[in-house]
Amino acid sequence: METDDAVRQIASRAKTAPADLARGPLAVVSANLDHIAHFGTEGRWFDTLDLPLSAGGKGSTNWLTLVDGAPLAAEAERLTGRPWPRLAGSDLIGPLLDEAEANGTSVGFVGGSKLVQRLLSRTLTRTRPDLIIAGMWSPDRSVLADQVASQDLAESIREARVQLLVVGLGKPRQELWIAEYGPMTGANVLLAFGAVVDFLAGGIKRAPLWASSRGLEWAWRLALEPRRLARRYLVDDPPSYFRMRRDSFVPGPGFPSVIVPPTTDAPFIIGGTSDGSFALTGEPADVVVVVVTFNSADQLGGLLASLRREARSLRLRVVVAENDSSDGTVEVLAAHPDVVALSTGGNLGYAAGINAATRVPGDSKAILVLNPDLRVEPGAVSSLYRRMVSADAGIVVPKLLDDDGVTYPSLRREPSITRALGDALMGSRFRGRPRWLSEIDVDAESYRHAHRFDWATGAALLVRSDLAALLGDWDDQFFLYSEEVDYCRRARTFGAGLWYEPSARMFHSRGGSGASPALNALLAVNRVRYVRKYHSRPYTAVFRAAVVLSETLRLTLPAHRGVLRTVLNERIWDRLPGPTASMRAVWPLGDFPRGSVVIPAHNEEAVLARTLRPLAALAAAGRIEIVVACNGCTDATADIARSFEGVQVIEIGEASKTAALNAGDVAATFWPRVYLDADIEMSPAALRMVVDRLAHGGVLAARPAFRYDPHGAGFLVRSYYRARSRARPVRSALWGAGVYGVSEAGHARFGTFPEVTADDLLMDALFTDTEKTVVSTPPVRVRTPRTARALLFVLRRTYRGNAELRTHDAERSDALLSPHRTLLELMCSIRGPVTAFDTAIYTAFAVMARACDLPPSAGRRQTAWERDESSRQR
Repeated sequence: METDDAVRQIASRAKTAPADLARGPLAVVSANLDHIAHFGTEGRWFDTLDLPLSAGGKGSTNWLTLVDGAPLAAEAERLTGRPWPRLAGSDLIGPLLDEAEANGTSVGFVGGSKLVQRLLSRTLTRTRPDLIIAGMWSPDRSVLADQVASQDLAESIREARVQLLVVGLGKPRQELWIAEYGPMTGANVLLAFGAVVDFLAGGIKRAPLWASSRGLEWAWRLALEPRRLARRYLVDDPPSYFRMRRDSFVPGPGFPSVIVPPTTDAPFIIGGTSDGSFALTGEPADVVVVVVTFNSADQLGGLLASLRREARSLRLRVVVAENDSSDGTVEVLAAHPDVVALSTGGNLGYAAGINAATRVPGDSKAILVLNPDLRVEPGAVSSLYRRMVSADAGIVVPKLLDDDGVTYPSLRREPSITRALGDALMGSRFRGRPRWLSEIDVDAESYRHAHRFDWATGAALLVRSDLAALLGDWDDQFFLYSEEVDYCRRARTFGAGLWYEPSARMFHSRGGSGASPALNALLAVNRVRYVRKYHSRPYTAVFRAAVVLSETLRLTLPAHRGVLRTVLNERIWDRLPGPTASMRAVWPLGDFPRGSVVIPAHNEEAVLARTLRPLAALAAAGRIEIVVACNGCTDATADIARSFEGVQVIEIGEASKTAALNAGDVAATFWPRVYLDADIEMSPAALRMVVDRLAHGGVLAARPAFRYDPHGAGFLVRSYYRARSRARPVRSALWGAGVYGVSEAGHARFGTFPEVTADDLLMDALFTDTEKTVVSTPPVRVRTPRTARALLFVLRRTYRGNAELRTHDAERSDALLSPHRTLLELMCSIRGPVTAFDTAIYTAFAVMARACDLPPSAGRRQTAWERDESSRQR
C-alpha cells in the first residue's frame, strides 16, 4: 500500500460502528526483520496470529501487515521491479491521529510508563486539542502475563468505548496480546506500533532523515538504546535477513492472495456423564486417555479422580497399560471397574506401553497420553481439545506445573549439535541465550501464549486420532526418554501442527520414572540413539562428543556417576534399563492378539519343554496357535510337545528344517506368523510385541530383541560373542535371534520356504529396511556354544548356509553377506585393548571356519544334522 491508502483504510475502519464489525477488529502491524524473527515460518510464534478464536472466545482478529523495514522494502522492489513505500508505524501515527481528530474517533493508548503517558497527554492536548482520548493504560508485565488480569484490562478498554487503540508493548508481546485479547477490547482498530507512544511523547528521538532514507534507522536506534536493542539488531535480525533472501518469491498465477489456515470441521462431541464415569471398551468416546504405569500406586488415584471431573464434560475412555507393578497399582486399578486395565506382561517401557494401550478398540477423536503422576486441573482436557480443533493441530500439550505451582519448562527444540554444546557448556545459566544454543525453552514468554513447538516432554500429549493412525507405533527402541522426541519429529514430517495450550494446566510430580545414575545414563544414550536414527555418522559422532562433554563437566555430581563411562562404551549400552518380562506366575496378557507360532523341531527333547513352557498358557487358552513340526525325530520330542495343552503336533519323516517350516505353514491358520527355533525361549511379552507390530505397525517382517547368553562358555567363545554383539547387522537384521515373524502380506513375498539352511538370512534379504524392524522387546535368550570346537562347527554351518543363499539369490544376498564390511565396522568400534582383543578373536574364528570348510559345490555330502549340542545340555 501507499501511505495515503493505508491511512484511509485504517481511519475508515476505526470510525465504523461496532455493530458492523462482525468479522472482528482490524489489527495493524508493521513488518520488519524483527517481525520475521518472531512470526516467520521459523519463528516461535509462527501461525499464532492466524488462529480463528481469541482466548476469550469473542471472535477473530483480522491482520493488516504493512511493509516497514528497509530490507523488506528493498527485497520487495528486487522481486517486483517497482518501488515499495515503507509504512512505519511512527510515520503513520501522525496522519491517523489527524483523521481521528477530524472524524471524532475515540483513541486509547496501551503501553509506555506512567511518566511517558503523562508527557504524551500534555503533548496531545497541546498539539491536537480536539482529539478524543478515551483512556491510557500502562500495564506492567505481571498484568500481561496473567490471563485474568489481561481480561480485566481488555474489559476496562471496552468500557471506555475506544475505537482506535494504539498498543505499544514491544514485539512480539503487543501482537500476542492483540491476538488473544483484542476482540475483547471492543476497539475497531488496534495498532501494534511498538515505540510509537515514546516517539509521540518525545521520550525517544526519531532517526534523522539522512539515516532513515539510507536504511540506517536501526543503527541510530541501536546507538541510542544499545542494551535493549543489541540482541535484536545484532543476533536475531541477521538470520531473518538471510531467510528472507532465501525464501521470498513472487506468487504466480493461481497462488491464493490470502493464505487461510486449514480448519477442521467441528468434531462431534459425545458429551460427559453426570457421575464422571468412563466409557468402556468398544464404546465411542471424545478422547481416549492412555496411561502407562509402573509402581504408580501412590499417584494413580489422584490422576483418576481429576479425570473423573473432566469426564463430566467430555466422554473419556481411560486405558491403563500396567507394566508389571509390584506396589499395589493393580489393586488401585481394580477399584475402578470402568478403567480398561491392560497387563503388558512385563516392564516394556513407555513407548511399548502406549502401543499396547492404543490397540484397545473404540472410536475417538483424540488420544491423550498422560503420566500417572499428573493431576489434571478442571477444564484442561477440554482446552486441549478446543485448541486441537481451532488450530487444526495434530498434537497439543498443556502447561505443566510443579507441585508448588511453578511452571515447568516442558517445551523443547529439535536436538542439534549447537544446542547440545550450548546446554553442555552453560546448562541452566544464561537463560536468554539464542534458540540455537539451547534445546530447552526456558523463556517465560513461551509459556504464556499458545504457539507451535518442536517437541515437548511426553508427560501429557493430546494426539489427533487420524494422525496417530498415520504415524503408527511409538518407537519402542527408546525404552524411556527420547520416544516423544521421535514421535513429534515424525508428526512434523507429516505436516502436523504441534501446539502448546497454556489455558490447559496440569500438575506434574515428576517422580513417576524415578531418578538414578542408570536412568540418567539411559537419557544420555537415548539422545545419541535418536540423533543416530536421523543423521549421518559424522553428525552423530560430533553430537555424541557434545554429550560426552556435558557428562565430563558433570562428572562429580552423584546423579551422573558412571554416566560418562556408559556413553563412551557402547558395549555396555544393552545393560541399561530396558524391557523385561514378568517373572510372576500370573496370567500375563489378558487380551492377547491372535497369531501363530511355528516351531520346527528335530530331536529337541532336551530343550523343547523350556521353549514351550512360557507360551503354554496362551496355547491352552486358544489365544496363540502353536504348531510344533517334528521332522525326522527319533526321540521324545513329539511326546513332550503333546504334553502341553493346546499345542498342535505334526510329524514328517524328513529331517529338514525347510520341510518342517512349510509343513507348519500348512497346519497354521492365524496371522501374523512367528517362526521360533526349538531352543529359543521367548516370553509372552516379547511375542505379543512382535505380533502387535506385524499386525498394526505397518511392517512385513520383524524379530524381537535378543541377548547372547554365554553361560558355561569358554573364554575365547565369550570374546567372540562380545565382538559380534558390536556389529550393526546383529542389532538390526532379522537373523541371529532364532526367531522372526512375518505378516500375511510378508509371507506372500516368498510363498513357501526354499531349500536353504539360512532361512532367517533369507528373510532379511527379502525385505527392505522400511519393511522390516527389530522390536525392542524383553530380549529372547540365545545360548552360545560353550567350546571353541562347537563354535567352529556352528560357524562352518553358517558359512555353508550363506553360500547356499548366494546360489539361491545372489543379488540380494551379496549386499548382506559382506565379511569385509563387518570386519571394518568392528575395527571402527575398537575403543581399547579389550575390544581390540575381541576383534582379533572374532577374526581368527572367522578365518579358521572358512578355511576348514568345503563349499557345497565340492561334493561333500552332509550325513549328520548340523548343530551345536553343547548349548542344548539340560
